[in-house]
Amino acid sequence: MAAKWIETVTGSLEQKKQYKQYKARIEALPEPYRTAAKAVDRYLMYAGGITDGDTMVTMLGDAADLWERAAIDGTPVRDIVGEDPVEFAEEFAAAYSGKQWIDKERARLNKAIDDAERKTQK
Repeated sequence: MAAKWIETVTGSLEQKKQYKQYKARIEALPEPYRTAAKAVDRYLMYAGGITDGDTMVTMLGDAADLWERAAIDGTPVRDIVGEDPVEFAEEFAAAYSGKQWIDKERARLNKAIDDAERKTQK
């Protein structure tokens, strides 16, 4: 009972646990993968725009899998992110179709234009 109430206020405790596990996995990476993974993580947090917790922890778990596999295989960082790390991060985030913060503003803009159009038709 108390756990449900706490989750209502703070969000999913399971998601928080998964996020902490993700951060620990990134910290455990050898260099240069740790630095690259942290940089991509920071960009995803600012620019990814995902607001759905389930989608976010899935995306981050997949990112950790990617970096761990690259470290095991010895894949150079540039082979992973390519020549444009921003493009890589944005395409990576786009693969996860969760609800984004910008969706609300897009809907608001569409409604405002529809309302304005109706006013001119009267």
